[in-house]
Amino acid sequence: MNYPMPAHTLEGGLRQKFVDEELIAAAIVGVVDVARSNGQSLEDLTAEVLMDDALLDSRQRQWLSEIIVTAWETLP
Repeated sequence: MNYPMPAHTLEGGLRQKFVDEELIAAAIVGVVDVARSNGQSLEDLTAEVLMDDALLDSRQRQWLSEIIVTAWETLP
């Protein structure tokens, strides 16, 4: 997945040297925001997350896709 991160997310902490839950949540919100603004559906986004990736194994991709579904359905 290659999504540009929204400026408000970058200002909010992506310049930190460590990763915590808040930073991960901000990144997920940013991905959902960008996908929606690009006209992607939830199905498009989850399919993209589930695609084979060198960084995550299949179990991790499934877990991440479930989190993205929850974020999509929860965020305004």
